[in-house]
Amino acid sequence: MSTNLNALGKSVKNIYDKPDPSTLECFDSPFNDKNLNKNSVNGSIYIEAPEFTCLCPITGSPDFANIIITYIPGLKCVESKSLKLYLGAFRQFAEFHEACVNRIANDLIDLLKPKYLKVEGRFKPRGGISFVPVAEYNG
Repeated sequence: MSTNLNALGKSVKNIYDKPDPSTLECFDSPFNDKNLNKNSVNGSIYIEAPEFTCLCPITGSPDFANIIITYIPGLKCVESKSLKLYLGAFRQFAEFHEACVNRIANDLIDLLKPKYLKVEGRFKPRGGISFVPVAEYNG
């Protein structure tokens, strides 16, 4: 099992204006461990981040969303504290909804090499319009 986790159990300085994929950390997937997975079952992971925020790149107004990540791991799983720090770095970052969701998906795909991954951004309405961009990957 990997034990190269830098953020877990330690005090880490939060950065709120630059999402950096090097913040993300992972560990060996228990769904891939032959000692734990004797029946060759596939597992899936569902993560919700209901307090996601970013900024509109034109107006600077805040945008709020529930980010939902669903994936079927390959060899690795994302470590939750590193994911929290990574998503928190969007708070003062100016980017369109669609680009945020796509960036999150691509950064997780690069890190995890999952069998399947979906990132959905359920953004709160502004001006009477809701946006729900979805990025989906089939490895």
